[in-house]
This record gives sequence, C-alpha cells and structure tokens, in this order.
Amino acid sequence: MPLRPVASPPIITGLRALAAGFLLALCPLALTAQDRPVVEASTEISRAAPAWAFDVSDVPVDQGYTFGQLDNGLRYIIRRNATPEGTALVRMRIGSGSLEERDDERGLAHFLEHMAFNGSTGIPEGEMIKLLEREGLAFGADTNASTGFESITYMLNLPRNDEALLDTALMLMRETASELTIAQGAVERERGVILAERRDRAGFQQRNFEDNVAFLAPGARYGERLPIGTLDVLESAGAEQIRGLYARTYTPANAVLVVVGDYPVEVVEAAIAQHFADWAPAPAPPQPAAGPIDVTRKGLTDIYLDPALAEEVTISRLSAWRDQPDTIANRDAALVERIGYGIINRRLARLARGADAPFRGASFGTGDLFEDARITSLTVRAADGEWKPGMLAAMREINAALAYGFTRAEVDEQLANLRTAYENAVEGAETRSHAVFVGGALALASDERVPATPQWQLAQFERVAATLTPGAAWDAVKADAVPLEDPLIRFEGRTAPVGGEAALRAALAEAMALPIAPPADNGPQTFAYDDFGAPGAIISDMREPRLGLRLIRFANGVRLTLKPTTIREDRIAFTLAVDGGDLMNSAEAPLRVALTDSLALGGLGRHSQDELSSVLAGRSVGFSLSSAADAFTTSGNTTTRDLALQMQVLAALLSDPGYRPEGEERFRKGIENYFATLDATPARALGTALGGILSDNDPRFTLQPKEAFLALDYAGLREAIGDRLTGGAAELALAGDFDEDEAIAAVAATLGALPVREPEFNPREAARNRRFTATRGQRVLTHQGEADQALLRWVWPTTDDRDQAETLRLALLARVVRIALTEKLREELGQAYSPSASASNSRHYRDFGTFSLGVSVDVAQVEAARAAVEDVLSELRAAPPSADLIERARRPLLENYDNALKDLGGWISLAARAQSDPARLDRWFAAPDLIRAATPEDLQAAAARWLAEGAAVEVMVVPAANAD
Repeated sequence: MPLRPVASPPIITGLRALAAGFLLALCPLALTAQDRPVVEASTEISRAAPAWAFDVSDVPVDQGYTFGQLDNGLRYIIRRNATPEGTALVRMRIGSGSLEERDDERGLAHFLEHMAFNGSTGIPEGEMIKLLEREGLAFGADTNASTGFESITYMLNLPRNDEALLDTALMLMRETASELTIAQGAVERERGVILAERRDRAGFQQRNFEDNVAFLAPGARYGERLPIGTLDVLESAGAEQIRGLYARTYTPANAVLVVVGDYPVEVVEAAIAQHFADWAPAPAPPQPAAGPIDVTRKGLTDIYLDPALAEEVTISRLSAWRDQPDTIANRDAALVERIGYGIINRRLARLARGADAPFRGASFGTGDLFEDARITSLTVRAADGEWKPGMLAAMREINAALAYGFTRAEVDEQLANLRTAYENAVEGAETRSHAVFVGGALALASDERVPATPQWQLAQFERVAATLTPGAAWDAVKADAVPLEDPLIRFEGRTAPVGGEAALRAALAEAMALPIAPPADNGPQTFAYDDFGAPGAIISDMREPRLGLRLIRFANGVRLTLKPTTIREDRIAFTLAVDGGDLMNSAEAPLRVALTDSLALGGLGRHSQDELSSVLAGRSVGFSLSSAADAFTTSGNTTTRDLALQMQVLAALLSDPGYRPEGEERFRKGIENYFATLDATPARALGTALGGILSDNDPRFTLQPKEAFLALDYAGLREAIGDRLTGGAAELALAGDFDEDEAIAAVAATLGALPVREPEFNPREAARNRRFTATRGQRVLTHQGEADQALLRWVWPTTDDRDQAETLRLALLARVVRIALTEKLREELGQAYSPSASASNSRHYRDFGTFSLGVSVDVAQVEAARAAVEDVLSELRAAPPSADLIERARRPLLENYDNALKDLGGWISLAARAQSDPARLDRWFAAPDLIRAATPEDLQAAAARWLAEGAAVEVMVVPAANAD
C-alpha cells in the first residue's frame, strides 16, 4: 500500500546548480575544486548506527550494488549498468526537506534548492545552465531537482559515459553540497522565480489537499510545512536565513550519492572520494516529527466544495503507527496483505466496469502517514449527485469481503498477476534500466528498503504462494485494516450533498445495515479467441539494410515489420496501425470517430472488459485502441512468453469488438466531469478554446457541445469504423527480444489469418486541408482559477513537414527561443517559472504547421511580459543568434538522436509504419546532419519569415474578474 497516501507531491525544478561543474574545462575558477586530493574511501568506518538497512536485515542485498561511506559520513551507492549503454544517472539525496524548516523558514528548503543554481565557490552566477546545455543536457529534461517533505534530491542524466563528464557531474554535486555562495543579490533575483512557481502551482487541487490535511490531522507539522512555503517567508527571507538552513542540513552524514551507469565501479568510487572526501564532517539534524496526529480522531465530517472538483467521498480511520522494518517476515506479511487488498479492489473495479455502475471508481487500502499514524480509507469517485449509491455499493462490497472472505479463484488471479511481474523481472534482469537501479538505491536511502535481486524476490514469492489460502489473505486484511467504525467522512465536489453532513453519516449507517452475501467462486476462465483460421501465407519478405528491419507482407494484406534486439531482454514492444483515424472526421460529422478511444471499455464479443481482467490475469498483454491523425492505433509491451496471446488479443480486437453499453456509460460519465472543468484553470480555458480560434471554428478542430458527446454511442462508432477494423489496411511492428520465426508464426496465426484487407492506407487527401485563421492579433479568454494567474500564448502559422531541413530549423529555433525566454523572463526579470516554445510541422495536413510560445505570469505583469517576449523576438529577427546560444540548443537535440536507439521506444517508433511510410527512415538518417548544418543566419531567416511581428494569434487568459 502507499506509504504516504495524503502527502503532497514533491516540487520539481530545473537543477541549475548542477551546471556549475561543467565550468571545469572552461573557467579557471573551478581549478581549486578540481585539484582536491584523492582520498580513499574508508572500509572500516566507526559509527554508532548501521550505515545501511541491510546491515540489520535478513533480506539479502543485491550484490551488484557497491555501497560505501567516506570518513566524513557521506554514503554512496554505485551500480554499473549498460541499459541504455554509454549513459549514466547521478543523484544526490539530502535527507532533509520541508519538515526540517522552522516557523520562519517555511519554503526555504525549496528556495535553497533554487539557489543551488545561482552561484558557488567555483562557478559564477548565471553560468550553470549554459554549461549544462553545452554538454548536451537539456534544462529540465536531463537536469532537475525535487523538494519533498523529507528530502531534496538533485538529479543529473549523463548522455555520454566519458570520464570527463562524470568528473564534471560529481564536481557540480560537490559544489551543491557545500560551496553555494547564496549571495543576497542572487536571492533577490531568484525570489521572483520562486513566487512565480508558487503562483503557478496554486489552484483547486492545492487548496483541496490543504483542506484534507487540516481535516485529517489538524495541527500536524506536515500540514504547515508544504514544500512550496508561505508568502510571508518567501517574500521576506534573506540570504542569511537560507545559509543557516544550508549549514544545518547539507552535511555529509545527511547525504547519499548515487551513480548508476556505464562506468567501471572503481572509476566512480575514486572520483567520489576525490571530490567529496574534503567535505567537512558534520552530523545530520535530528529527524523532525510530521505530526502530531490524533489517532483517536473519529466521527467527524468535512464537506469541501470547488467548481472544479469531481465528486468523491472518503471514509477513513486512523490508528497508531507500526514500526515494520524491512525483514523477510514483514515482506511475507505485506505480500499476503497485498493479495487481500488486491482482491477487494478488484471487486470494486468490477462494479465500476459493469452496467449501471454505482460509481466511476473506488479504492480501499491501508498506509502510513509518515511515522506518526496509519490510515485505512475507502475512497469512492462518483458522478455528480451520485455519491450516495456509490457509497452504499462500495461499503457493502467492503463489508462482504471482511465478513465472508475470498474465493480460491480470486486469490489465484492475484497470484497470477504478481507471479508474472516477478517472472518478468527475472527474465529481464540483465537489461534493467538505470532508473530501476536508481529507484532501488533511493528506496534504501529514504525508506530503508533493501534492494534484493529479482531472483530472490521470485523465490520468496513462490514460497509464500505455495501455501497461501483464501483464509490467510482474509485474516491478513482484517488484521491490517483499521475498522471503519464511526469513521471520518470527507466529501469533495462541486455541490454539497443534499442534507449536508447528516446525510453523509446517515448514508454510512444505511450502508452498514445493507444485507451482504458470500462471494461466488466462478473458477478460472480461458480466453475465447484462439482460432482465427488457417495461418496467413507470406507473399513478400525482405530486409532493410541500414537498420536491420525485416519487412514482411501476408497474403491478406497485413504488413509486419520486425526488429529483433536484446537491448531489453524478454521485452517486446508492439504497435499496430489500422487505416482510419481523425482524418475520417468531417465538418458535418466532427465526432465521427470520437468514441474510438473508449472502444476497449466495451470489451470483446465473448468477454466484457472486466472478464478480460480475469481471463488475462498473469499475462503481459494490452487491450486498447486510440485514434491518431491517419490511423487507429494500439501499442504496448509484452514478453516472449506472451507474444502469441498478445497477437490473439489484437486479432480479436479487430474482428470482434464488444460494443457493450457499459462502455458507453463510462464514457458519458467522463464527459460530464470534463465539461464541468472547462475553465477551471488558465491552461484548461486555453485548451478548450484554442482549436476553434486557430481554425476559425472548423468543427473538426473545435470543441463540440457537451450534448454532442453525450449523444455518441457504439452503434454510431460501429457504423463509422467497423469496416476499417475488419478490412482496413493494417501494419504491425515488433521490436525486442524474440525469435523471428516464432514471431512470424504468431502473427500468421492471428492477424495474418484474418480476411483479406485493403492493401494500402487511404490517403484521404480531401480531409487533409486545415486552414490557419486569417484573423490575427489578441484574443482574451477568462478562467475561474486563481485571481493572480494569467497565461499568454502566441501562435504563428508555419508549414507542413515536407521540407525536412526547414522543419528541423524550426525545431532548433524553438529551443533557441525557449532558452532566450527563460533567460529574459525567468533569470533577468523573475516574472515566469517555465516559459515554453515549440514548433509543430504537420505530417498530415498540407501546408499546415504552428510555432507557439507560452508563458504563465502574474496578471499584474501581463504587459511587462508581453513587452519582454517581443524584445526577444525582435532580437532574433534583427540579428543572428550567437553561435553559443545555438550550440546550447543543438547539443541536447543531437544527444537525443545519439541515444534514441538504445531502448525499445526508439526502435518501435522507427519500425512503426516503416512499410507504408518508408520515407520516415530516410528522414531519421538525414536529421543529425541537417541539425548540424543549421547556421545562425538560417535561424534568423526562419525567425524573420515565420515569426513576423503582428502575424501571430495572441491569446491572453485572465481571471474572469479581470476580463475588462
């Protein structure tokens, strides 16, 4: 169960401080740090407490990790790994977050994280981001940081594995650890950025969270230490305050360094010692309490209303926290509890998927509130006004489960799903990604959970599963869950329940009195689609020499593209495209294919969606369909063992979709909620209106009325796309760890065995017209969100992507503009947290493309922000950008290309449509040279041509009260 079910998400910001170390090769100021003497890590460290949780646990630690501790107390974790090859991840975790703050420091842990970007002993202020970009690390994507209640984590993703880059990365971590200057001038310059981030994050979700905490744990420290902080502190805090928090919390004993990647362990270990051994030792601060939390709190009710909130009722009880260290016995107990809770949540999911569903979703579980309390909660998400039948149905299901227990079939279904997860982990153990190992390392540091091997975990699972009975799972849940007697009830939504608090508590009493019955044991089910006729014959089979793609065509017209690779062992990515897509919409029928994305909710002809969850339990298969611009698509990942079944599912999806009414019902409930929040935030208001603005209200690209969506049904969808599913051109791509002959046989027996299909995807040329509005200038929209939030968006028309060189120049120009806007609006003026810029040249609509800029600002700074944006654009039109600026934009883009084919995602994106659209392969090979060839003069010319003054549609989204 989740460890912190009500904890606020951490604040993520760009890790500017980490850029500091990249000055090593460019600035002599860094030489003093670079010349630190190498000090060997101590192997015999005297300490009062164990350094790692596995020192006192019987869970065997994965020996592939290297653990160490320097004499000053700094702990480190290293793992050599080559997935993706030639790359690495570096993390530094400081074991104090916002809970550590004093009353006059609320928000300063996060402020301090920002100050890591703003100058250190070895790196001048203002140079850090630039240096990172020159090394190929994109700001935000490859460099980041997060501040939470209990920790701050600095993150750096290295696109190459040369030792100089590792040395630089560790240098910047070292600068962050103790060398930040935190000058008063830098604090003042960063203050506006902090306040902008706080403004952008404010809204109905944040207020709802705060009310929830105040109801659940009034007076608890964690409710008064949200990482974003308080305005009074953020507006007045000075450098001295921030330096005080820095000195108190950034100590070797309070830090863990993690390096996972394609480096020899001894190289990493020596580099860590060289950079960090001279960090002056200091103790970690005492762990602050997150409470107090009154675990006897009960019988209270809270109603919280906001026009943007969907209806939800949560029923909870608190109890004392249990100290459960990571041991084999505790893992065994947690596994049995997990199965029990899984069965209950599976029953709730069945209700949500059925006809006349009483709720949109529900969940039941028990977790920790830090180390201060445990909480058991039932949460019911209902359509507006339907909270009571939802509560009654969910509580009855919970009561029945706790009164009568579980069936053998239910236990077996949960075991099958878990067994598959463990087996998949074993099969893919040798090609686990860096992120998996980093996650294990940080879990050890933060939660004292020992990283064990997949093989050991599977063995432990099988040991428990061998003797697990339904009664044992039932007993485990009853012992773990806090009884929901006289509970806390919290309602959130748009409209108060009729009868208020009394009605909520009366409904609970009614639910507790409902009759219950033991569950029926329906036994196991089998997938009903295993025979699609005679396997298809291959009529064409050839190789694409540059990428090693195998291009096959079956007699029925189905195309198959294969790319065998072992970069991820036992993993296979797939994507299937079928002729159709949004191009089938028209001005007269703009929602013709809108229900496609909800087709899977209707299941298959012989299985409902809920039945498929049981039938396919323990199998790594996916079941979905969506509408892309020119095709209906489904994609996902499977394994070598389940490839044949996945192909059966795909063939069944095309040949026998279920079109069950419960799918329509779930779609309509989602539509009701969607339309209730159209202007809840600036971004929602913009997204609602922008398509219509840019297209002169062309119905295909304009949000249609709610009534039009509610009128959609599967009968109309079947009429629109039924012949596409059964007879439209189809192209399947597989990339991963498979035997080619076995893969071909699996496809031949399924998709290849279906009736003859059209040989080519329909071009639908008449539908490829999309006009950009001729009405330029400013439009004003309003939102119902925070009174100080404004959003500005500029959109220029460009062109389609037929000219690849121009397409890539525009993509590069967008990166240049984003960097320039960040330096102007964020660094210089402190007005915006994260300006955006993007270029989109359509591959589907002729002569259509857009170039967009966006910035969120305080409503009082709208005019100043508009002027600043125009200044940036005027400079780009008037003169070529500097070679350095272009290189900072270009280098991360090239690194992305260099690393794209080091995982399955890159391969499947190339293999998809490789036969029906072979030009995409040529474009892939041409792209790097075209990116390198772009000159400053080229980008100036592109800016002058496409971003002309007065040529954009400018949309300003302001609070409704400020519309005038």
